[in-house]
Amino acid sequence: MKYIKKPVEVEAFEFNGTYDSVRGRIPSSKYTFNPCEQVNGTMHKPFLVIDTLEGNMIANVGDFIIKGVEGEFYPCKPSIFHKTYIKA
Repeated sequence: MKYIKKPVEVEAFEFNGTYDSVRGRIPSSKYTFNPCEQVNGTMHKPFLVIDTLEGNMIANVGDFIIKGVEGEFYPCKPSIFHKTYIKA
């Protein structure tokens, strides 16, 4: 059997690696911002740990953060986002 995804409008934004790109868009209790840091001589890019309905998920720079129909937040890779969503 085949199914078609229902057309549902969602809010989303692209995480650009800065705290300002997230602040005020997701409740602060739902994510942890990890800034750019050097570990053992290797520079690591900023990332978010988002508390989703399925547990903690990582959002990297360039990922989209989507607010779901239940008010939950979750990350989505750009390639999947652009195949699944269009601007309203």
